[in-house]
Amino acid sequence: MAAWTPSSWQAKTALQMAEWEDKAQATEVLEKLSKLPPLVQAGECDLLKQRLAEAGRGERFIVQGGDCAERFQDCQADRLESQYKLIWQLGAILEHATGRAGVRICRIAGQYGKPRSKPTEMVDGKEVKSFKGENINGFEVKDRKWDPERLLQGYFHSSAALNYLRSLTSASSPDAFADIDAASLSKAKAFAAIEGDVKAIKAKTYAPSDLDFYTSHEAMQLDLEEALTRKVGDKYYNLSAHLVWIGDRTRQLTGAHVEYFRGIANPIGVKVGPSMKNDELKELLQILNPNKEEGRIMLITRYGAGKVDSMLTGHIKAVQECGIPVVWQCDAVHGNGIVAESNKYKTRRVEDCIQEILECMAVHKKCGSVLGGLHMEVTGQTSVTECLGGCMGITEAMLPQNYETFCDPRLNYSQSLEAAFTVAGEMSVDRAAKRARQ
Repeated sequence: MAAWTPSSWQAKTALQMAEWEDKAQATEVLEKLSKLPPLVQAGECDLLKQRLAEAGRGERFIVQGGDCAERFQDCQADRLESQYKLIWQLGAILEHATGRAGVRICRIAGQYGKPRSKPTEMVDGKEVKSFKGENINGFEVKDRKWDPERLLQGYFHSSAALNYLRSLTSASSPDAFADIDAASLSKAKAFAAIEGDVKAIKAKTYAPSDLDFYTSHEAMQLDLEEALTRKVGDKYYNLSAHLVWIGDRTRQLTGAHVEYFRGIANPIGVKVGPSMKNDELKELLQILNPNKEEGRIMLITRYGAGKVDSMLTGHIKAVQECGIPVVWQCDAVHGNGIVAESNKYKTRRVEDCIQEILECMAVHKKCGSVLGGLHMEVTGQTSVTECLGGCMGITEAMLPQNYETFCDPRLNYSQSLEAAFTVAGEMSVDRAAKRARQ
């Protein structure tokens, strides 16, 4: 295999990247980004890798969540705090159920880009560039030109968000985030059990380290990622985030994204969907983790409710056969997208998301593998109406009431809690059964 450098991906075919009309401007922006301070430290990435290795062994449990695509306008103290608080609480719920220390990874401070099916789309009879996230172009039709200057805006918004969250968590007690508001779940069948869990979580004594969090995003725009790659010792790290992942649309074995990812020392995620062949997965793991390093690779499975057993079983077997350690994570949302029949809003059903998680748990139990974590698109906002169902009973007619997202729909605060408590209930049953057998 040819020698790797941060720019060796440029000799490969790169999908899903914005192409800049003004090459000189793009070069100037990327040179500026290459000289700006890193957003995270290499030691933090290494610590996350250790914790992911522990999750892969069943010693910790990962909760990864946040916006589908962040918006610049949401880089506000109250929004950032509510987002972090939700991820913290989801981690606390699942830690309480599993007895495994939590690892909290936020889709925040850099999740500004999104893959799209086509580079252009028709809006009001006019062909315009597809919206690829706010570090590429704007959502409004007049702002659809792919603008490299937005990469700088994305960096500075990421820096501001991360600075605020670091100061918030360093100056706060964990107790400040433990006040789970379960009142909206009063119609849930297991509400009495939920109330008991909430009291137990609030009563627990937490350490300052329980506020630790990590940042993540899909590393899609490789010129940006290269500009934020730094050499530390004899290794290269992408220091725009602690963890970056390859999307299901950019994981081609001979493609630019796999080439870039194979050389960075960060822990990395790989989305695994229905199109992933078993042998392809083996080969991909050999490329990305030839040294069989624990915590290096997190496989993020996303199949859709009702499809998990037929696909995940083969993928687990393939991994077991190749002998390369991975951390398994269930993406409960990306395989469950639908379009509302009555108004054509993109949405998801809470029940489908929960069902996919339960199916993943069952398959891992059957195969003797470890489900190390969950991955969801969520918002800490209570009034958002983007996903259907749950005990709140959001209907298609209610979707327009507060549909904020520029891309995919997110579970709101209450729906996220409901999903976590439902899954936690099943995990508690499994934990009790294991204790009874000991």
